Amino acid sequence: MVETAYALYLVITLAITIWVARTLSKNGEVFLTQCFGHDAQLARSTNHLLVVGFYLVNIGFITLTLSLGKEPASYAETIRFLSAKIGLAVLVLGGMHFFNMGAIAHFGRKVNGWLHDGHTQAA
Repeated sequence: MVETAYALYLVITLAITIWVARTLSKNGEVFLTQCFGHDAQLARSTNHLLVVGFYLVNIGFITLTLSLGKEPASYAETIRFLSAKIGLAVLVLGGMHFFNMGAIAHFGRKVNGWLHDGHTQAA
């Protein structure tokens, strides 16, 4: 039962991580392009780097938390075990998303400022 709980935890959280990363990557490129003054190449590059970082942090978190908590001994404990671990992983995913959005918006404003400064200096 313990091995099944761990396997389910890994499968579910990794599947959620992959789904969220793909969704954010696909839909985030438009946002990044806008933030970076319509520089599509910079947006794609930044998007890819964000996805790599997202995977590294989340997979690291998921595997690190594997050892936390009491191992389940019954079906009820397995459900509590999975809900607590998956819930924590989803909260971390959501927190990372909001942190990234704030950082990107802040960085995007700076890039836009640099782009506009460069255009006015060149003109």
